[in-house]
Amino acid sequence: MKITFLGTGTSTGVPYIGCKCEVCTSTNPKDQRLRASVLVEVNGKNILIDCGPDFRQQMLLHPVEKLEAVLITHEHYDHVGGMDDLRPFKNVPVYAHERVCDVIKSNMPYCFNGKDYPGIPKIELHTIHRPYKSFYIDDVKVTPIHYYHAKLSVLGYRIGDFAYLTDISAMPDDQMYKLSGVDTLVVDALRQTPHFSHFSLEQAIEFSNRVGAKQTYFTHCCHHIGLYDKVEETLPKGMSLAYDNLIVTI
Repeated sequence: MKITFLGTGTSTGVPYIGCKCEVCTSTNPKDQRLRASVLVEVNGKNILIDCGPDFRQQMLLHPVEKLEAVLITHEHYDHVGGMDDLRPFKNVPVYAHERVCDVIKSNMPYCFNGKDYPGIPKIELHTIHRPYKSFYIDDVKVTPIHYYHAKLSVLGYRIGDFAYLTDISAMPDDQMYKLSGVDTLVVDALRQTPHFSHFSLEQAIEFSNRVGAKQTYFTHCCHHIGLYDKVEETLPKGMSLAYDNLIVTI
């Protein structure tokens, strides 16, 4: 399995427009973050998790000829704003919570009104219902993991020994078993200080220790996370800040 971090930034991206802080003015590419998304390559299949407004740019950097599926965590624009750019991919299955499927239909009515004119994205919506049981994309098992982004229900995903949990502020106890045995964990760590709808870096570290993953990568970071090189020096063994274009082989 190969994981490509297409983007590791929060909803504004980094640099933040107009900001002159040391992170936003850093020349280190690891401090420059597109909106959060990963590409999972497993068993010859390409599975995208989230399709934000930087998707076109990300695909130009990491081109693939086919997407077997897109998994959507939730409906916020930084996670679905690039779905119109799925146009080059034919009949893309998109998996999401029922509420999120409704939002996608509302945002992109031209894809679902029965008027199949040339050029529109060919999207096949698949609803993930409670109790969020595992499903298969061909021979690839996907396990949805339910948690909260403030009061909003969000779905993370486990594929094999890899789990991706972005935009998380609380995990129900009855979902923790789905993370048992995870080797590689990717989890939200917005910034150093607490936030009402995201893990802080400290909370993300505590959560990683609770899961017991061998390797954890922190994502969905804003400019308040600090400079990559400085933060990386402070992290416990087996934990790292993810950065754009990082490729991890599991």
